[in-house]
Amino acid sequence: MIGAIIGDIAGSRFEFHNHRSKDFRIFHMYDSLTDDSYMTIALAKAIKDCGGDYTGLSEKAVEWMQKIGRRYPKCGFARRFRCWINTDHPEPYGSFGNGAAMRVSAAGFYGKTLEEVKDIAYKVTCVSHDHPEGLKGAEATAACVYLARTGKDKEYIRSYVDENYYSLDFTMDEIRPTYKFEGGCQGTVPQAIEAFLESEDFEDCIRTAVSLGGDSDTLAAIAGSVAEAFYGVPVEMKKQALAYMDDYILSLFEEVEVTK
Repeated sequence: MIGAIIGDIAGSRFEFHNHRSKDFRIFHMYDSLTDDSYMTIALAKAIKDCGGDYTGLSEKAVEWMQKIGRRYPKCGFARRFRCWINTDHPEPYGSFGNGAAMRVSAAGFYGKTLEEVKDIAYKVTCVSHDHPEGLKGAEATAACVYLARTGKDKEYIRSYVDENYYSLDFTMDEIRPTYKFEGGCQGTVPQAIEAFLESEDFEDCIRTAVSLGGDSDTLAAIAGSVAEAFYGVPVEMKKQALAYMDDYILSLFEEVEVTK
């Protein structure tokens, strides 16, 4: 999950001021954790609290997203999700926003089988992002994390995504000149997966995702979650990312972290 958080941090200052190059500082004084990181940790906590029995996972997901979301209300929530965070009895609202995918990586780390990963992804996503494209984006991301974590190579992962979720019939260099901000899963998840597939190592994946432009923090969070599962994360990069956390969120992260 630290891979998603590093991607979020690295892309945070470029979300509305895109930088279409791999040449930039990964960690900067103007970077910050955004909703991508806070909700990633919230869902990891919900999954961990279930102790392997995911019957009540959806309720736990609501509980922890609201608890953490209300503690950090200015971290970058979209308007509708902010309302959802602050509603006493929230209901799903048909969203296909890419928030469904940026926060789901823990499913791919906690799930013991691919089917269990998909079930976890559905249960933590349907509480808000219940549009078919939102559910697909979350499942595709979690599945890629699981496949990478369990030793599948990039050719296998590409084929799996092509056959089950999205056509990856493009390269980053081809789409970079015209790619624009896209808030939906269908315009973010395949691009993030392609960034991972074209990368040489974890850091290169983050740089590639940010260089595309668009919703930079979310693109890099999704790509980073898969890259962590595939490559692992350099110790120094993890140390620098943890320095952005306050004591409360750091303690939660340390509680829920699952390593490759």
